Amino acid sequence: MNPKLLPHLCLIFTMTAGLIMFFTACQPIEKEVSKITTYLDHPFVQEYHEAHPLKLSSEDKNVRDIAVDGDKTVWIAHAEGIWFKPANGEEWKSLDASGPAYAVEWDDQGETIWLGTWQGLYQYHNNQLIKISGIESPVSVIRCNAGSCYAAGPEGIWQIGATETTRLEYAIAQSVRDLVIADDGAIWVSTDVGLYRLHQGEINHWYKKGSLLSAYVNGLDFDAKGQLWITGLGGVNVFKNQVLDKGLGPQHGLPTVYATCVRKSPEGTMWIGTEKGLVRYYEEGHHSLLFSRRWLMHDKVNAISFDADGNAWLATAGGVSCIKSQSMTLADKADYFYQTTMDRHIREPWIAGQCRLEVPGDISTCVPEDDDNDGEYTGMYLAMESFRFAATGDPDAREKAGKAFRFLRLLQEVTGTDGFFARTIIPPDWTYMHDRNRVYTEKDHAEAWVREPRYKPVEERWRLSADGKWRWKGDTSSDEMCGHMFAYFFYYTLAADESEKELIRRHVSNIMDHVIHNNYTLTDIDGKPTRWAVWSPDQLNRNPEWLPDRNLNSMEMLGFLKFAFHITGNEKYQKAYLHLIEEEGYLENMAGILHQNPAWFIYFDVMLAAYIYPLLILCEDDPDLLSFYTKHMDDWFETRKDDHNPLINFLYNYTRKKHRELDRSVAFLKDTPLDLVDWIIDHRQREDIQLVRHPVLEDLQVSALQNPSIRAVVRWDKNPWDAVSGYPSRVREPVFWLLPYWMGRYLEMIESP
Repeated sequence: MNPKLLPHLCLIFTMTAGLIMFFTACQPIEKEVSKITTYLDHPFVQEYHEAHPLKLSSEDKNVRDIAVDGDKTVWIAHAEGIWFKPANGEEWKSLDASGPAYAVEWDDQGETIWLGTWQGLYQYHNNQLIKISGIESPVSVIRCNAGSCYAAGPEGIWQIGATETTRLEYAIAQSVRDLVIADDGAIWVSTDVGLYRLHQGEINHWYKKGSLLSAYVNGLDFDAKGQLWITGLGGVNVFKNQVLDKGLGPQHGLPTVYATCVRKSPEGTMWIGTEKGLVRYYEEGHHSLLFSRRWLMHDKVNAISFDADGNAWLATAGGVSCIKSQSMTLADKADYFYQTTMDRHIREPWIAGQCRLEVPGDISTCVPEDDDNDGEYTGMYLAMESFRFAATGDPDAREKAGKAFRFLRLLQEVTGTDGFFARTIIPPDWTYMHDRNRVYTEKDHAEAWVREPRYKPVEERWRLSADGKWRWKGDTSSDEMCGHMFAYFFYYTLAADESEKELIRRHVSNIMDHVIHNNYTLTDIDGKPTRWAVWSPDQLNRNPEWLPDRNLNSMEMLGFLKFAFHITGNEKYQKAYLHLIEEEGYLENMAGILHQNPAWFIYFDVMLAAYIYPLLILCEDDPDLLSFYTKHMDDWFETRKDDHNPLINFLYNYTRKKHRELDRSVAFLKDTPLDLVDWIIDHRQREDIQLVRHPVLEDLQVSALQNPSIRAVVRWDKNPWDAVSGYPSRVREPVFWLLPYWMGRYLEMIESP
């Protein structure tokens, strides 16, 4: 060990002793190896959403009821009448558009679809529409059971038999919302003034406080145990032996107290519609929530029906949704996401990026677009292909990794400088790009300077390359540098052949020589450092405005220099590295990451630190520095376990040679939806969670981390606790999923197929 390092390391360990004691005292001790050390890749159920919008003359998209017949034709009741969609069809057709309809029901024994409208009850059988006589209009509720069908409305309840229709003479409230028939023949009826049980001429009525969560009830269905589930204002009532056994509200997973409907699935799960989404209660005792346009045409669910294949058809206030499922393994899902990446998210010359949707949410209108982080996220793609090659030996992975590396190298070459590299490139004929060139007036400069003294107004962000083939974007950020170096490390370590390694060494040397020459900054062709890519001790240590970035940026520069020395053996990088440690206190700065001021914490910084740990730990030979870095990462990881972030988890396992958090990583990989549109996810409407200002002080966040299926599609720079996020004119690239998957495969923590 260099003796000059000793006082720095002693100071650092003194500074962090109290913090380490705090973690030791307050955090549960976790075994080094998780309960599961290898995930056996068995099939699991992958749900997905099919949208079936209504294209009617009316602006009203509210679907009141829904049913699916034996031919898988979908029937709906709407304010304009009865509509249907044949199996595998896309267009809705009108059966009766004479006025409002309220109810549809499939009688599987009679092979009949029953229709309740403002004019009464109709039967549709053998392509004939027949009106049922003897029933007063309108009919708003229909239920069929064991060959008998019941119809109800404000004028009463009727039983429709094979040969006759009988009015049931029960004096109950006119506001009938649903009915269900018990095994003993009793009819349970929900109304706005409580719950009725009608049996053999007797009426039992529940409406008093304590007998129901509230008297306003609507949906009814029996579960697999014969318990009656009742939805309404207040939540869900569950009756056992005609007595309220329990009530389910927001504290039990309902996003609102306004529960609208209930149906038992063929598997026995209870599906609950609400005004803020759909909740499923499973026999095993857990529940799940689906909401947002990712899963529903509208969060208000009015009715639920199941087809013969077990698919759930949902009548919502914005159209019809179908929740389907398929059996997949993680390997199947990886194949799907990989093909999606190839088909949709690779643009010339080999950029892995997100796409813009010209019509929000419509994948068919996907067009490529530039992004400030094209370099960083193509770096993630490069790392993914490197792990895929290392896990499988597939030459296709090595070839594509090479293409991604050559794009990243082009980002430097296209600038015509000695080592500065661009954020991204686009064809010169593109007319749409982010951050167009602009002119700042003196007033604009003053406004920007007062708002943020560090702000760098850049008038010319886009420049034409010398050969005229590309426009390149400057003002490259520190996170781009982190993403590039992260990618080069794994490409160099796992996939590059010797000729490619030589290219990496030259390329990294060019960049680092530029950075050192320009006082540890990325300096644009205007001769000034870019806005964010500043690692200079003159700024980090001696300019108070750079205090928020001091800790992480110090860590970053140490990682860059250590990696450059590791692959090149050039002593100038080691000399610069030791200078920053011994003379500028960069280790002390790095130690401060673990107790950073909360006002300066953003979630993206978590990922930037994660990128750098492998460079420091796996390239360092000095035992004392290595001990500091490993201890730093171990303590940092204890603060990050609750992120359930598989990329962090597998990076930790790779770097520290551990087997940690596999169950949570696999849970993320399974639950991630196939739909990659960046739908707006707004948790603020929910009553089952709290809104907090943690862990990011400036963001409004949810108190508990939500499942991937009901949070925004990630790029790992996004705060997973965000209360609201999303931009449906964008579709994300699935590299965020593929990279941790292939890391898990390489580490043999995820079984190969």
